[in-house]
Amino acid sequence: MIPGWGIDGQKKLKSSRVVVIGAGGLGSPASMYLAAAGVGHLKVVDKDRYELSNLNRQLLGWQKDIGRLKAEVAKEKLEAINPEIRVEALAVEVTKENILDVLGGADLAVDGADNWSLRFIVNEGCVRLQIPFIHAGVQGLFGQVTTIMPRLGPCLACIMPRPPPDVDRFPVVGVTPGLFAMLEVMEALKTIVGIGPSLVGKILIFNGEDISFDLLEVSKDPKCKVCGKVGGL
Repeated sequence: MIPGWGIDGQKKLKSSRVVVIGAGGLGSPASMYLAAAGVGHLKVVDKDRYELSNLNRQLLGWQKDIGRLKAEVAKEKLEAINPEIRVEALAVEVTKENILDVLGGADLAVDGADNWSLRFIVNEGCVRLQIPFIHAGVQGLFGQVTTIMPRLGPCLACIMPRPPPDVDRFPVVGVTPGLFAMLEVMEALKTIVGIGPSLVGKILIFNGEDISFDLLEVSKDPKCKVCGKVGGL
């Protein structure tokens, strides 16, 4: 057995509730690993439907699923992967107005978003509710991942005071989000079970062109408008 995990660790996973925001290139493989690991309750949130261009990286979507809601496809296939867990499909647009309801009751949130505006909404919601947020973002052959633990380290707004601009479409090699989905789930499982150091206060950056990783220290901003003083959304 993995030291510190064992039966008690698996019981913690079974009783945990995780929200995956997005069922795309990050959220699709992340939710598969969370289901296979035995996370007892998964909520998959995505308003979109499958398109042909999604299928190179969104592993829960197959050609027969084109036109179907991603959240509903995720529920169907994740429950087939692990019939012992409960999967909730939520096909809604996540906004500042509903984020607290979307995250309500969760122990942890996983970033499967495809735009920065949504990530910052989720970040604020997690800070408000004081739940961990595992963030990842990818583009092309590059990506980054960090763990946001309210009060213990910087939030996303500390790391990036100004959100990067959103774009309608951006290039990505299918395996890049797959790699970062696995890293997100590693952080999520460790956080739930309570083992090992995490990426709180650190951001792991990957360069696929030369297959290199860099681990950077990041600090909490005492003047952060999100976590410096937890206010209303």
